[in-house]
Amino acid sequence: MANGSQETNSRSRGNEFERRAERYLLEQGLRLLERNYQCKLGEIDLVMSQGPTLVFVEVRYRKNSLFGGAAASVTPAKQQRLRRAAHSYMQSKGLNESQQSCRFDLVACEGSHVHWIPNAF
Repeated sequence: MANGSQETNSRSRGNEFERRAERYLLEQGLRLLERNYQCKLGEIDLVMSQGPTLVFVEVRYRKNSLFGGAAASVTPAKQQRLRRAAHSYMQSKGLNESQQSCRFDLVACEGSHVHWIPNAF
């Protein structure tokens, strides 16, 4: 039972930090298009826009910066899954990758600090 409770707490904490990141990015002038886009290839925490640019946002939380911190937790394999999910999102919206500018941002939350890294990968 404890494992299920731990998983629920982790998911709840993840949602809390996604909302915090969303609020922060809205304050920076980005516009929310979608939360938690899911497809068989992966999930994108936030899909936003900044002017004409489509912004795919990964939100990561770590209690502290031990073991590289939140930013270091986005491995090359995770980046590839995000790219595939972004491609799926664009196809589902009828967007052409050669005509639509897009980027991948990271919002790294460590403790109470929020660090936004535009064009992270």
